[in-house]
Amino acid sequence: MEPLLSVTDLKAYYRTEAYGVSRTVRAVDGVSFDLYPNEIYGLAGESSCGKTTLIKVISGNIKNPLRVVDGQVRFTAPGIDRDLATMTTDELRKTMRWKRISYVMQGSMSVLNPVRRIVHTFADIVATHRGLRDRAAFRKEMSDHLARLGLPSEVLRSFPHQLSGGMRQRVAIALATIFQPNLIIADEPTTALDVVVQRGVLQLLKQIQADSGNTVLLVTHDMAVHANVADRVMIMYAGRIMEEGLTETIFQAPRHPYTKHLIGSLPKIGERTARQGLPGSPPNLSDPPAGCRFHPRCPAAMDVCRTVVPETLHLVNRHRVACHAVALEEGLPVPEPDLTAAGGGAADPNRTEDLR
Repeated sequence: MEPLLSVTDLKAYYRTEAYGVSRTVRAVDGVSFDLYPNEIYGLAGESSCGKTTLIKVISGNIKNPLRVVDGQVRFTAPGIDRDLATMTTDELRKTMRWKRISYVMQGSMSVLNPVRRIVHTFADIVATHRGLRDRAAFRKEMSDHLARLGLPSEVLRSFPHQLSGGMRQRVAIALATIFQPNLIIADEPTTALDVVVQRGVLQLLKQIQADSGNTVLLVTHDMAVHANVADRVMIMYAGRIMEEGLTETIFQAPRHPYTKHLIGSLPKIGERTARQGLPGSPPNLSDPPAGCRFHPRCPAAMDVCRTVVPETLHLVNRHRVACHAVALEEGLPVPEPDLTAAGGGAADPNRTEDLR
């Protein structure tokens, strides 16, 4: 099956200049993966790992100081084959946003205007991207759309503050699916919701995906959500991919030490063993460590990990991992440490100041 979205060696950096000091933050640094039609793809990792920057680039929300330094974000669907990273804002608005790619934001109040009724927010989107001529037909269409998602038509006449948090999040999902887009980006859709409401929101996302056959990119640090919803999961750390595979593989047989820690941190019913936190903190991406970026916190770190970036290993069943220790376990050759890497940076091919 041809991928719907192919991200190839994507490098997206933030560059700021203040008081004569230039600072470059390598938020996404050499990321490659594919999204396929009719799947839910989970993107996991702790805060500041690059998740938000990645989905900003995919959705075309590239604003200064963020810039794409290298790589492609190719979107392929019937009638279109474009690199999203090279499209203008006007092209994205006319051909991609809401129709091809939609966005469920982290907080519903980031989408809903607090002083306007819900129906007016729906009308704004429809009028902008399709045109709005027959208001009676529009209201019926929106009522039918809400009914398919289990929402009463009375929601259209409500103000956002009159709805519960879970209901507002369902409305945000309804807004994102008006035109049945090929790709839905859900950015922490269950944040600040209690577990019962979370379950309802996740079931709604799964129902929409199953009914429409579209692709959902689910972004959350909550590994339990990925375990229950995602078909495949990608683990990011410090702007790079650590591991990717089928959800069953990631949770039952994780290979990367970072993934093992994330899975091991999940509580289990009946267990009384205290959970151990991961020592240290994520690196400063304006001056990331050379080699594997996880090595300062990794219990399996070797000398080679400190100076040489691990290659991505393709294992069985669509499973891939970037780790020298896993390469040793697989009986594959591991390069010698680069003793010439002054300050650790020379051995890292992604360390570059070329931001043209």
